[in-house]
Amino acid sequence: MSTLKIGIVEDELIIANLIANTLKKIGYQTTKIASTYNEALEMLDAEKPDVVLLDIQIKGSKDGIELAHTINTNYNIPFIFLTANADAATLERAKATNPPAFLVKPFTKDDLYTAIEICFNNYSKNKNAETATLQPTEQQDYLIKDALFIKDGNYFHKIKFADILYLESEHVYVNVVTATKKLLVRSSLQQYLTHFDTKKFVQIHRSY
Repeated sequence: MSTLKIGIVEDELIIANLIANTLKKIGYQTTKIASTYNEALEMLDAEKPDVVLLDIQIKGSKDGIELAHTINTNYNIPFIFLTANADAATLERAKATNPPAFLVKPFTKDDLYTAIEICFNNYSKNKNAETATLQPTEQQDYLIKDALFIKDGNYFHKIKFADILYLESEHVYVNVVTATKKLLVRSSLQQYLTHFDTKKFVQIHRSY
């Protein structure tokens, strides 16, 4: 289990370092900072972030909007656009990528935290609508690729399905148990099981 890893694509070094330091204070991991389209692809392939903070205006012939299209097509992870004074035409191009969230510069620690929350919420809703297989739980945990993102305290924990040992029902809660930690989520077991592949997770008891 780990905290969220956030990729940073920003060509202004001072802003990029500010973002990285703020994310670490919140409790998240960060990747190596990328400032161009090609550097961003290398970062995505090498470090596999869970979400990307993406400046619309970056160095090079391909901007952040073109990178967003590539992320949608090849990486299937959420991203947050960073914007400053983008013109109407640029914003229309950006909206065509269906970004889960925008973050307007300059921003505060609370703004950054809120943008991540909104990003996960919007991305999860869109994916659920596409697949029509997942039902929302009482607690908003998010499913992306091979992992659940469970909010514990003020930030998200990433738990890969492969690391989950078992689920245990406890009244209106479910314990998600790994080898190193137990996380409590507010949901019925039946409702929470909609997140899980029934070929890999088998209910063996009313409570397990």
